[in-house]
Amino acid sequence: MTLFALAEELSIAMAPLHDHYGAWAVVTGASDGIGRAIARQLAADGLNLVLVARRRERLEALGAELSAGCGIEVRPLSIDLALPEGPERLLSATEELEVGLLVAAAGFGSAGRFLDADRESQLAMVDLNCRAVAALAHGFGQRLVARGRGALVLFSSLLAFQGVPLAANYAATKAYVQSLGEGLRHELAPAGVTVLVAAPGPVHTGFAARAAMRLNRAQQPEEVARETLAALARGGTVLPGVLPRLLGCLLRLLPRRARVRLMGSVMAGLVWPREP
Repeated sequence: MTLFALAEELSIAMAPLHDHYGAWAVVTGASDGIGRAIARQLAADGLNLVLVARRRERLEALGAELSAGCGIEVRPLSIDLALPEGPERLLSATEELEVGLLVAAAGFGSAGRFLDADRESQLAMVDLNCRAVAALAHGFGQRLVARGRGALVLFSSLLAFQGVPLAANYAATKAYVQSLGEGLRHELAPAGVTVLVAAPGPVHTGFAARAAMRLNRAQQPEEVARETLAALARGGTVLPGVLPRLLGCLLRLLPRRARVRLMGSVMAGLVWPREP
């Protein structure tokens, strides 16, 4: 990195986010977990927010809290992004806003044998974790390039870097997001648009209950949100948290087949046993 690039990165990191990215940020998955934690941190930095999730009551409660506490404008949008029309509804609803930052935190997963899972839920996972992310990255990416500045934040996972038995489909969807973000980072950088991919490990959110997993050592959403936004200026990939970074380093030392077996063993210890 040149001294000029380093100085520019430091200036972005130290300045309020709204000074660099603009007046509005869009946060999907904002009703819970990481998305909710990121929304709170962006509000504290003065960005107006479009909060997106399915649960309108939770969005409106969060919006009222943030607008009153931080003096920002908040627009809650109850949209199911897993539906084919979901991303287009969001893009249309934000067309007149000066959006400079998209945080695509919506997603869900499941744990257990792929063939034992409900087929429609597995396809819905692909729709939300992959199709919706691609649609939003494309739509908002075009706007950011036209503005000449802005950022996309995508969420992959520590599971994204190899196949994972007992989370095969979820890991595959996150591998898609990881690869998409890595490619877009280089495509959009010349236009002044930053792309960051966050790959957290286990996090205490509603995800674990929906995925039927037990998490003994997991991060708090606020920690993941804080480290993700701290890495925004440089883009690339961030593994928020000490343990995910250590495990990521360990995994990189192993052949891919060994990583698959190791992660399968880890997942076997996290999955709740099925009822007889």
